[in-house]
Amino acid sequence: MEGIRVGRLNHAVLYVRDLDRSVDFYKRAFGFEEIARESNMMAFLRAAGSSNHHDLGLMAVGGEAQQAGRRSVGLYHLAWEVPAIQDLETAASILSELGALTGMSDHGATKSLYGRDPDGIEFEIMWLVPREQWGEYERRAVVKPLDLGKEVERFGANPVASDHAAARDGEPSHIHLERNS
Repeated sequence: MEGIRVGRLNHAVLYVRDLDRSVDFYKRAFGFEEIARESNMMAFLRAAGSSNHHDLGLMAVGGEAQQAGRRSVGLYHLAWEVPAIQDLETAASILSELGALTGMSDHGATKSLYGRDPDGIEFEIMWLVPREQWGEYERRAVVKPLDLGKEVERFGANPVASDHAAARDGEPSHIHLERNS
């Protein structure tokens, strides 16, 4: 059986407690533009340069909504790909300023920052190492500490934008799903 032919992930929709607070966060953190709001229950945001109608939808569920726990089935996090390693430095600064930066990891083929939005929803901002430089990480997904300054020095002198449409369109490069076993 042949699988469904997927071109790319087009957008994500998140449940949030306070729509205005979440819209403000994603505008400040990612530079998203609010392109529509429906009944003050949903907001639709687009990344700069995106060809999508919207890249992120936010749906208000109220201030008393419970947080899904680590041991719950569901989405773990979204990963937003940036086109250059230097963009991770900028992202680290912005997320730190917003109090949203929670960690950094070197995954071999990717260099990643992790953060949380005002509702505690986790996200990743990642830069994809040029494919010809993956080496031993072609079939590995390690988790090591990230020395961002060292990696910017290593890769920043000869920046190579990823050829992924996700980097150009501002959409998540990948998502992680978590389930109980």
